[in-house]
This record gives sequence, structure tokens and C-alpha cells, in this order.
Amino acid sequence: MDTQSFSGEDLLSRLRLVLGEKHVLTEGVDMAAFLEEPRGLYHGHALAVVRPGSTQEVASVMTLCAEAQTNVVTQGGNTGLVGGQIPLAGTKPIVLSLTRLNQLREIDLPSETMTVEAGMTLAAVQAAADTVERLFPLSLASEGSCTIGGNLATNAGGTNVIAYGNARALVLGLEVVLADGRILHDLSKLKKDNTGYDLKDLFIGSEGTLGIITAAVLKLFPKPRSRETAFIGLSSPRAAVDFLTLARAEAGPNIVAFELIPRIGIDFVLAHSEGNRDPFNKQHAWYVLLELASPQKQGLDTILLHVLEAGMEKGLIEDAAIAASLAQHEAFWRLRELLSEVQGREGGSIKHDVSVPIAAVPDFLDDVANTLAKALPGSRPVPFGHLGDGNIHCNISQPIGADKQAFLDRWDEVNTLVHGLVAKYHGSISAEHGIGQLKRKLLPQVKDPVALDVMRAVKTALDPQNLLNPGKVL
Repeated sequence: MDTQSFSGEDLLSRLRLVLGEKHVLTEGVDMAAFLEEPRGLYHGHALAVVRPGSTQEVASVMTLCAEAQTNVVTQGGNTGLVGGQIPLAGTKPIVLSLTRLNQLREIDLPSETMTVEAGMTLAAVQAAADTVERLFPLSLASEGSCTIGGNLATNAGGTNVIAYGNARALVLGLEVVLADGRILHDLSKLKKDNTGYDLKDLFIGSEGTLGIITAAVLKLFPKPRSRETAFIGLSSPRAAVDFLTLARAEAGPNIVAFELIPRIGIDFVLAHSEGNRDPFNKQHAWYVLLELASPQKQGLDTILLHVLEAGMEKGLIEDAAIAASLAQHEAFWRLRELLSEVQGREGGSIKHDVSVPIAAVPDFLDDVANTLAKALPGSRPVPFGHLGDGNIHCNISQPIGADKQAFLDRWDEVNTLVHGLVAKYHGSISAEHGIGQLKRKLLPQVKDPVALDVMRAVKTALDPQNLLNPGKVL
């Protein structure tokens, strides 16, 4: 904001009184790690980075910033991929890091819930559930450093959505600090509560633009006591979709992952990482990584065999390898988890996090390949991801031998082509990473105008001074 009720130095002095000198960072070297995101696409500046240690301290920070009319950008583990956690260029807000709010408040087994603070890492949340023989199923590649608050603010997805849903589906209640410093106390454990609007869903997925999530009541699930993993060769995405339908009919809720991988992705992994091997002697055009899990100790292997045999009989799958050990299970997953990393070693990669209806995935991928073959001859589509929920990371690698920067300079052109096809199939330009800065200008092109008006009205009602994460999402 342009007009402040008191100076920046006065604000910093008051913040130091609330938080202590060491938790108000103003030196460039101390703030650097908070002002650049993992891929280096966004760099920001800040008046200070503040590190409150309690919900009340977060509230005090917001009260002071509201009085000073100073913007606040909330940050968790700084693992976001769309720039939502980084200040906009040309601004100097307060960056509010939640990593000190990292306490497990309660585990309530009769309610099958745990109450955690927003700064706990996802891995710490998973480990806390494990100590009581329960599962918190959200699983992401960055789980060692991303925080549960950031996961909820972006409605994170991951590999287990097919069985458990996005982050939104894993929450019963929230504690949220509002833009004016008030605290919304809604840490409900109730599964039935029809007392008006479900306010928590306003803040989940809002990317820190409506309020600051400081704690959450999360759902717990039975811990799997058996797990079966198979790597499967197929001829096409159409065969994969048909096999998914069959697998769901045969294995139902036991399916916890159904990942689609193209042959080019396997080639990239084998070429650019050590210790990995092709699961089969014969190459296949496409692959599925299928995982089943159950709280029962026995019988899952029989279910998996039945699923694979049925797929073979119907001609949907060409070959399958079942993990016979933990080491083989991990080897199968490495082939999937390395896909993003190894694309960078093949030169420029233009990335898209999109979703379309599952039945439309094969036609969508065909259209992407045909469209790009005409527009960018030699470009290499590397689409992979969570087929079980229609989320495809539709990445495009540069032609072999092409100039990397010249290819990346066509990012907007490729976006237009891919997102146009997403719209054709009634999909979403952001399946699980959010809008942030990266896709903010694209949102009006794809979002219903009435929906955007409602979103703006909600923003104005909850944050009339536009203090929270301005320039993101809307």
C-alpha cells in the first residue's frame, strides 16, 4: 500500500517488541532464502521476514501490518511452483514465515483426527500419525520441507488423490488469522455440522490471499498393513484409461496410486540417473505404476494378480512386473519420481500442470502431440502424472540440439496451445500447483466471469485493504 499510518522503521520496531529481535530479519543475507522460489523463476524483496512462534503472535503481526497498511506474504516451506509465496516484483511487503509454528497439538483416536500447527512439515505430520498406527495420506515429493499450512493454502494433490482426495478432503477444521488480526477459531472435529457456511473451504486453496492458516484438524486413516506395487506396460493412454476402469471395478478403494508414464520419460531417467533399470526386456509405448494398499495383512497380492490377469485377458496390458521386495518397490517409484528432475537435463522444458476428465485424457494427449508437431517440429511432449484423477503434467521438452533459450522464449505460445486444448476438453489450467503469479493473467481467460466476480467479492469482504498476498490469484 502507498499510505502508511506509521513509518516502516516504526513498524519494524513494533514487530521486534512482539516477536523479539532475532525473529525479525532485515539483512539481505538473512532474508535471501525466503525471497527466491525453488526454480529461480521469481525473486522478491521485503521490508522484513518475520517468524512468529504462536497464533497470537501471527495475529499481532497482522494487527500491526493492518494499522501500517503494509502488505503481508505468508510462506511455509517455500516449495511452491507458481510463485505464490514470493513477493511481487517492485514491492517490499512483510514476509511472514510460519516454520516456527510446528507443534503437534493433539491426536484424538476416537475421532480419528490430529490437530497440527501450520509450520509442521508434511513429513513430520506423516510421522506423527505413524506413531499411533495411523496414516495421513497426503504425499508429495517435497514432503520433507513443505509445510502443512502451505499444503492446505494450495490444496495440494500428489499421488494418493485417487484414494483419499486432495488436501481439502483431509481437513475437518481450521484456525485462521484474518487480515485485521482477528482469529477464526474453527478447529472442529465434527464430521456433521450444518450450522451455515463451511468457512474452512474458503481458506483451503486460497494461497494466502484471504487469511493465514495457523492450525488444522486433519483426518487420520487406518495404516496399511500390506502394499502391492506393479509396473505395467501398455500400448496407449486409451488402454491405460480402460485398465483403470477395470482395476477400479476389481480392486476398488485398495487403489492408492495409478500413475501414467510415457516411454520417453523412462528413456530420460535411464539416460540421466544412475542405478535405475528398465523394468522389462521389451520397451512399451506407455506405462502405468499401480499401487494397492490395505489395512488387512493378507489377500492383497491375490487382488493384484486378479487385476493384472483380467487386464491381460482383455488385451489392455502388454506386460507387468510385480515388486517382490521393498527395494524393487522403491526402484519402480524412482522411475516415476525422477521424471521432473531429468527433463531439465534434456534442455528447456515448458511445463503444464493441467487436468481434464479422465475419459478425455487419451484424446487430449493426441491433440497435444499433433498440435505441437505442427507448431514446434521436433519438440518432445513428456506427459506424465496422476491418471487416476485426470491430472497430467503435460511438459514439453525442446527439440534435440535446439537452442534452449529460443525454445523457452516460446513459453507463452506453447501455453496458449496447450491451455486451448485443456479448455476444449473442459479441464483446468491448474490441477494441483495453484495460480500464484505464474498463472494469474491466464485465469480470466479460463474462469467463468461470474465465478471471478464472486471470488473478488470474497476477497474484498475478508481483506478490504488488500493486505494479504496482493497480486496473487486475482
